Amino acid sequence: MLPPATALDIFALPTHGGDLVGADARFGHPATGWLDLSTGVSPFPYPLPDIDPACWRRLPDAALEAGLRQAAAGAYGAVDDDHIVVAAGSQAIIRILPRLRPFSRVAVIGPTYSEHATSWSYSGHQVVSCETLDRVGDCEVVVVVNPNNPDGRRHDPERLLEIAADMAGRGGLLVVDEAFGDVEPGQSMVPSVRPGLLVLRSFGKFFGLAGLRLGFAVADPAMARLLRTALGPWSVSGPALVVGQKALSDQDWIAEARSRLLRAAGQLDTLLTDAGLVVTGGTALFRLVNAPRAWALYEHLGQRGILARPFAASPRWLRIGLLPDDVGLARLQCALEEWGG
Repeated sequence: MLPPATALDIFALPTHGGDLVGADARFGHPATGWLDLSTGVSPFPYPLPDIDPACWRRLPDAALEAGLRQAAAGAYGAVDDDHIVVAAGSQAIIRILPRLRPFSRVAVIGPTYSEHATSWSYSGHQVVSCETLDRVGDCEVVVVVNPNNPDGRRHDPERLLEIAADMAGRGGLLVVDEAFGDVEPGQSMVPSVRPGLLVLRSFGKFFGLAGLRLGFAVADPAMARLLRTALGPWSVSGPALVVGQKALSDQDWIAEARSRLLRAAGQLDTLLTDAGLVVTGGTALFRLVNAPRAWALYEHLGQRGILARPFAASPRWLRIGLLPDDVGLARLQCALEEWGG
């Protein structure tokens, strides 16, 4: 049973997208159900394959994980599967990685996904928020989300390689979170992974299966072994290993998904622009709107059963995910036509 929500809980802005229980408490449950545009998860999920019922009964064996690591290495462009670490979502790695390092000054390039700063702080490190890579100074760890969430800012791969080399030379670490990088594989740092550089990849966002809880770290073999040891045995369920291997090996589906997401992002841009909103950034999985009354727009949409993602750090920002179909498009269009700004 859920604890009773307090007034503070109900009216505080959400810290993450996808909280439909919190949305119900804040706005009431919409009669037509939620149109959830508050996450960066693709609305076009990979079709689930048939899974051997034994997968649900047995502990996942090493062969299943090895198969997924090979598929991930091929899909992401890693040197080989010794560089791949499998986890129950990249969030699990974000949480455990700070525990594997001595006390460090950690530069997080932001504003960005808040769990990076939270995780390093929680493990006792000193976190320094930086707006640009030029301000990281002598920090021993640098964390970059590329492309960034929520503004979609991109960082030059050559510049990131320079920082990784500097980190490696003094025992530091550059963490590049490519959770939203699947649509732009040419920008990935995975093929360049070496000591001093670790790349995070999310499975659920691009493949539209966030509930599967699957993610990866790509690191030099020594760091990869350390992470696997820290995560322990059976860190990912057997069904997730099967689905992940199948999806990451399906190059035809991946190519079509990239094209479909770009089309959907363009369609969303047109709808938002026609409504008089300014799209200032984003990725192929979400758009960031800059509006003078973004928090009020969030409330307006929520009262009509449409959930977007506001940000406590900026009253002008609203992140809006891709529309799943024409019904969703018409619903959002109608709500925006009613918006008085």
